Amino acid sequence: QVQLVESGGGLVQPGGSLRLSCAASGRIVSIGAMGWYRQAPGKQRELVASITSSGSTNYADSVSGRFTISRDNAKNTMYLQMGSLNAEDTAVYYCNAWVRTTTLTSYWGRGTQVTVSS
Repeated sequence: QVQLVESGGGLVQPGGSLRLSCAASGRIVSIGAMGWYRQAPGKQRELVASITSSGSTNYADSVSGRFTISRDNAKNTMYLQMGSLNAEDTAVYYCNAWVRTTTLTSYWGRGTQVTVSS
């Protein structure tokens, strides 16, 4: 009914930048809070950043000052601008969104791999 599709991942050198996108599609009435999560090998999934429908943001301490989350409500799309990347940022990045169709449900994308390596 609703799909979240991430894009923009890839291989980047330490100190580099990437921009992730998450596009929501389907029978969407509205989208509430959205967030980016990541999961590195052998580790639990963790919240990277979140943004409310009105644009209030929250960041994990590990990315604060380096990453910027944003959204375009007209396009049902969320972004994550990542800078000063280091090896510890290597992970699969997932987007999450609370989407109202006939009910309010949390949806996840399938993830996009970000690898920081020289």
